[in-house]
Amino acid sequence: MATVKWRLKGKWIKNCNCDPGCPCDFWARPTHTKCEGMAAMWVEEGNFGKTKMNGVKFAMQYHWPGPLHEGNGTVLPLLDEKTTPAQREAILQIMSGKAGNAWFEVVASLVTTVLEPKVVSIHFEHDLRRRKARVTIPGLMETVTEPIKNLATGGEHRVRVGLPGGMEYKTAEVAQATVNKGTGPIAYNWPGGHSSMAHVEHTQAGLQR
Repeated sequence: MATVKWRLKGKWIKNCNCDPGCPCDFWARPTHTKCEGMAAMWVEEGNFGKTKMNGVKFAMQYHWPGPLHEGNGTVLPLLDEKTTPAQREAILQIMSGKAGNAWFEVVASLVTTVLEPKVVSIHFEHDLRRRKARVTIPGLMETVTEPIKNLATGGEHRVRVGLPGGMEYKTAEVAQATVNKGTGPIAYNWPGGHSSMAHVEHTQAGLQR
């Protein structure tokens, strides 16, 4: 049972190797059998107990050999170098599933290997309205999100997914990861894959929005 009250409200992105339209949202199998990519959050406001979390950025890279729910995943936690030791410990507690919140608890239960967390420089851009994003970590990761293109007109194609009972997000803009590359311990290269962008609010009790 979680004893620390916490809240993280901010910008969320998840880019993976599947075709645009995350199969996990539909309980479908991954496009290429395995599931790998990245997720990141830029906290606009929040706290972990008495620790202020405003401005905190963190990310993770992941690899599952099959569908997420089958487990045996590997995760690399990535903590921004501008965070304090207390903020880093808070994020690691949350990501471990030991601080409550169904989303983080479920994901942690499906992970077999947690690689040594890295303190890194995280560059994070996120424009939900325009469906554009960029997250870069030198030597480890680069990903760029752009709107899906209409194949007939060349214009932008908009798709929004709504999950009233969602644990990760309630509503997400679906876009395309034109670049999605991992060059560290979890290596991958999936241009043209899926991107979910959202504004979320997570607490120890679960997803609030």
